[in-house]
Amino acid sequence: MGNVSDIIVVGGGIGGLAAALSVSNETDKSVAVFEQAPEFGEVGAGIQLAPNALEVLDRLGVKEEILKHAVLPKRLVLKDVYTAKEVAVLDLGEGFQKEFGQPYIVLHRSDLHRVLYEACQRKGNIQFFTNQVIQTAEQDDNTATIINQNGERFTAEAVIGADGVKSNIRKLFIDDAPVNSAYVAYRGTLPIEEIAGNDNFGLDDVIMWIGPNLHLVQYPVRRGELYNQVVVFKSYDTTVEDWGTPEELTRRFEGSHPQVENALKFINRQFRWQMFDRNPIENWTTGNITLLGDSGHAMLQYLAQGGVQALEDAFVLGEKLKEYNTYEEAFKAYQEVRIPRSAMVQTTARKWGEIIHAEDPITIALRNHIFEKHQPTDYNVVDFLYGYFNKNYQRVK
Repeated sequence: MGNVSDIIVVGGGIGGLAAALSVSNETDKSVAVFEQAPEFGEVGAGIQLAPNALEVLDRLGVKEEILKHAVLPKRLVLKDVYTAKEVAVLDLGEGFQKEFGQPYIVLHRSDLHRVLYEACQRKGNIQFFTNQVIQTAEQDDNTATIINQNGERFTAEAVIGADGVKSNIRKLFIDDAPVNSAYVAYRGTLPIEEIAGNDNFGLDDVIMWIGPNLHLVQYPVRRGELYNQVVVFKSYDTTVEDWGTPEELTRRFEGSHPQVENALKFINRQFRWQMFDRNPIENWTTGNITLLGDSGHAMLQYLAQGGVQALEDAFVLGEKLKEYNTYEEAFKAYQEVRIPRSAMVQTTARKWGEIIHAEDPITIALRNHIFEKHQPTDYNVVDFLYGYFNKNYQRVK
């Protein structure tokens, strides 16, 4: 087809759309977003957005629109899956918002995606292509070219690979495979009316029920109209293709607290997500091609930072493209900031998973003892995540 735009973004998920919006906001470059699905949309269920995400969305100009679809929970709560005892609490009220300059919100992924998509549509210099399974990218002097499943070629000045955990663009940098965590997730939402008057559901908090090699997350989304639940457990037989079956889910949660057993009745067991991440890599950039989001740093969701880190990527990428004259300089400067940060979050997510899923009784007792000493308004423990953006990217007044 030839030249389609100044910059091509491969992947129309949250990271790809945020990147397109950031580039359009910060530069005069035109953008083309290539999505493999037949239409732009987002599957899945809820997403948690911490203050570092809200700060990016604010700067991208979409925060107020997103807040229309969100719920602002009062607390993050860790509960014991067998006893229902609150193991640790983080207060998300005024003190939290004052500390980090932004709230903590939860919403449906499709609502976040739609707001970003509509903001891109309003830009005028961002175009969209669907049914595009991009196989690879290549470059010569001043052009970068992507090739789709039909062998069609599209060229631009630069390519941003935002094509997810199974990224094809990543293959230009490393021949690695996604890392199987042996954990599987069942996710879904249900109308809030279905649980109305049911005391087993906390409508004000993000609740994470934790136990050995398993957990359940619950919170309301879409202005409180839907209730989101995610059930996660470690499968003990990942040698078969359909590991992590509904039958294993039932077995793994046997003996859990009645509130948990009741919540599991509402879980849709038809769809499951086998959970993979990637090992951090030392380079995402070659010439006029770079990576963004999961293609660069897919992570386990235990810190609720996967989408958030893609948003951080998008903002920094726009800033560096504005700052530097060439793509190569801008992309190198971008990855110098983003690789250490995202790698730290990737590895911390793995460690946090080990902590919340601990099975050794002594480890559990020690963990709970440390958690119990934590005050709900002591925000130092999350400052490395939530406070990062404001400390490193002061707003230009």
